[in-house]
Amino acid sequence: MAMFGPRISTVFRSRWNALFWALGIMATAYCSVPSPPDGGNVAAKASQKTAAPPHHRNPWAKEG
Repeated sequence: MAMFGPRISTVFRSRWNALFWALGIMATAYCSVPSPPDGGNVAAKASQKTAAPPHHRNPWAKEG
């Protein structure tokens, strides 16, 4: 089985190697998550901001 990158024994040989490896993993995760789509409809967004928020009901509250 082909594995890419350094061996685990060399990654954790020093704290600096582990830190740089972790930063690489976090940068990969940050760059691979797509941004949310932009609706493009400015008027609809403005009306949503001025509308009253829906009433929140606590699902764990006892009714009675």
